Amino acid sequence: MASDEVMTGFRVARGGAQEIYGIKADLTVLGKVMGGGLPVGAFGGRAEIMDQLSPDGPVYQAGTLSGNPLAMAAGLAQLRELERIDGWELLEKLGAQFERLTREAIADAKIDITFHRTGSIFCLFFARGPIVDLANAKRSDLKMFAKFFHACLGRGVYFAPSQFEAGFISTAHTPDDVERTAKVIGETLRSI
Repeated sequence: MASDEVMTGFRVARGGAQEIYGIKADLTVLGKVMGGGLPVGAFGGRAEIMDQLSPDGPVYQAGTLSGNPLAMAAGLAQLRELERIDGWELLEKLGAQFERLTREAIADAKIDITFHRTGSIFCLFFARGPIVDLANAKRSDLKMFAKFFHACLGRGVYFAPSQFEAGFISTAHTPDDVERTAKVIGETLRSI
């Protein structure tokens, strides 16, 4: 089994989503989060798979940014900082606070919205749940999301402009930021 950890690797937990869900993938793909936000990608896995790569095996692999020293230094610095401040615990606490307050705002608004969160990653779908795949996500009310997006933006909170993008909480956010954002969500949901 392969695990796409491009968004979740090193972000939702030290061991990514695999750690949270108890998965041991045969092959893992990682993205720019491992480079401190700089452009980089990587994959790794079980020895019998990786041994297929040149020079040991018949599969040639190369890339413009492979092993980029700047990205790797930034990634290591980011990981060290997350370890120093117990960043994953901080992000989980902020995410849990955001989830609790957002779910309260959704319940008060009485609108069909499904909220998903894992660690510091979240998404609001303007559709009744469950949302477990693209077909479910496509049931979202895109016009309602657009109203929500613009109304939040007008109140100083910028979410991703597409219904189908995830949101991210960072260690730069504070509990006050989370509370303010949830307040804006509540105000916005009541206004639309």
